Amino acid sequence: MATSGQVHSTPTEKVDASQFDAGLQMPDKLIYLDHNATTPVAPEVLDAMMPYLTSEWGNPSSSCNFGAKLKRVIETARAQVAELIGAHATEIIFTSCATESNNAAIHATLKATGKQHIVTSLTEHSSVLNCCRAWEQEDVRVTYLPVDRDGLLNLGDLEEAITDQTAVVSLMWANNETGVLFPVKAIGEICRARGVFVHCDTVQATGKVEIDVRKVPVDYLSITGHKFNAPKALVHFTCGGKRRSCP
Repeated sequence: MATSGQVHSTPTEKVDASQFDAGLQMPDKLIYLDHNATTPVAPEVLDAMMPYLTSEWGNPSSSCNFGAKLKRVIETARAQVAELIGAHATEIIFTSCATESNNAAIHATLKATGKQHIVTSLTEHSSVLNCCRAWEQEDVRVTYLPVDRDGLLNLGDLEEAITDQTAVVSLMWANNETGVLFPVKAIGEICRARGVFVHCDTVQATGKVEIDVRKVPVDYLSITGHKFNAPKALVHFTCGGKRRSCP
């Protein structure tokens, strides 16, 4: 999980050397290994998007056909995302970024349940941790689960942390720094048994490991396209089902 398994060699001829520390020299080519940070746009993705960046630039919410016809394009994309994770198209919400998706899931569960307790881990992405800290300022209690020296959760700690006031358990699928995979299915089963919503940040996992929401009991997923060769700011938020509440 440290990289996507791809190595990209990118020319750096036009880089302004003044932005780097004195004495450092940029190589002729950059060997890029940090695919957990972001990935280049795949050529076939760029080809598919070009019409909507050039000639088909209408507003899909407009009443004129020039824009309105693009609603079908968006719904096709929604169905493709749903197929990727085994969801229904109606469960896919497009957002501006993964941070918004993570925040929306946590907010939705607090609003839907009226409960005042969140369970998360100390090693979550900063977008989740900062969201939880903000909710603490609103008198919401947050339990931050520790991990062991290998970055793994003790599921017994999770079971003990859940109370009758827990609105949501928010835990990532794959860690963005260590690559550790949390046992999401087991986490979901524990939460289901206690009647607690589950939010999973799958930003680092989608496109790298199999994700099928029909097999894993989670209520909310956050996904971002730029981690697997789509453009920046192409983000998907999944929610739905009988017991889920969409923001």
